[in-house]
Amino acid sequence: MVWRYKIKIQFKEALEKRKQQGLLRNLRLLEGEQEVRVKIDGRNVINFCSNNYLGLANDPRLKDAAIEAIKKYGLGSGASRLVCGNMVLHKKLEEKIAEFKNQEACLVFNSGYTANLGIISAIMDKDGIVFSDRLNHASIIDGIVLSRANFRRFPHNDMSALEELLNLNNNPKKKLVVTDTVFSMDGDIASLPEIVKICQKNNALLMIDEAHATGIFGKMGGGVAQHFGLKDEIDIQMGTLSKAMGCFGAFVCGKKDLIDYLINFSRAFIYTTSLPPSICASSIKAIEIIQLEPERRQRLWTNIKFLKEQLCNLGFNTLKSNSAIIPILIKNPILTMEFSQSLFEEGIFVQGIRPPTVARNESRLRITVTSKHCLEDLEFALEKLKKIGRKLCLI
Repeated sequence: MVWRYKIKIQFKEALEKRKQQGLLRNLRLLEGEQEVRVKIDGRNVINFCSNNYLGLANDPRLKDAAIEAIKKYGLGSGASRLVCGNMVLHKKLEEKIAEFKNQEACLVFNSGYTANLGIISAIMDKDGIVFSDRLNHASIIDGIVLSRANFRRFPHNDMSALEELLNLNNNPKKKLVVTDTVFSMDGDIASLPEIVKICQKNNALLMIDEAHATGIFGKMGGGVAQHFGLKDEIDIQMGTLSKAMGCFGAFVCGKKDLIDYLINFSRAFIYTTSLPPSICASSIKAIEIIQLEPERRQRLWTNIKFLKEQLCNLGFNTLKSNSAIIPILIKNPILTMEFSQSLFEEGIFVQGIRPPTVARNESRLRITVTSKHCLEDLEFALEKLKKIGRKLCLI
């Protein structure tokens, strides 16, 4: 009883400390559909938080595909893929993704987080070393920790530091370099061609996380790897179905031997019930739309260019963003949340991002742009950002 009481006290103390630091988090309620104009906590606002970059999350064609799949295959899949949950639509989705990414084979996971955990922990062990960009997503970090591999972080996008680390650690049986291609908080992209050359020179495997790049970068939306014309040079390509594709789940692409290995050794894949068939059907339809409607990407890139240029002209620090993720660096977490709340009261929903998601003194607003934002939305947001930014003495 004493132990239980102490634990409860620790919970309260930890939460109170977070509150005093301006780092306490709370859930906000979105009423209705995932759209540009939404109602959150009872207030009508323009949404600049969503990763629904191409506006597909509420597309009627994806809904129809899901409904038809439910009618034909039911709601739940019933089991893991290796028991009796490997359904026709799982196979069709994997074939579609492999074609989309121009890869030999594909395996679907239930989320981006479990994909990164499942891939890294399956291919690495205590005898190997993983080299990870400092700004990689938390799921990559957790996957490395779970693998028990030795862990070396290199400064963000610092190719000299990466090469030096590889040279210093040239003995292990397995070396893996892993990086996001679009970094989820800074919005910049990895120096992928240079990373490929360094990995080839040092005999290291290369894994990329295309979560925020799939559907947006590349001639056909295949991601940053496609953008740079890289195919066989990258050993493991991971991505998600939950952002630009507007659905849910994740995938890994590569050689068939890699996929067969993960089917047999990835615990995150083996020991979980498979995705519902309706999600697979919607994801297949989303890929078809992305391939057939390049104008969605074109509108998105037009919006990105306009908003970033205007923010920079106002004097905001958007770091080195060159994607649909545009940060406004503020540093102070309390001021960041004051800015976010003031925008919310003016009809603009932009989340403040604070530690531990970002480093100390790197709190920021994280603006995300979609293809469904119109010029009036962007101009209205800029007007409010300018007004509140000046009031808070940030510009």
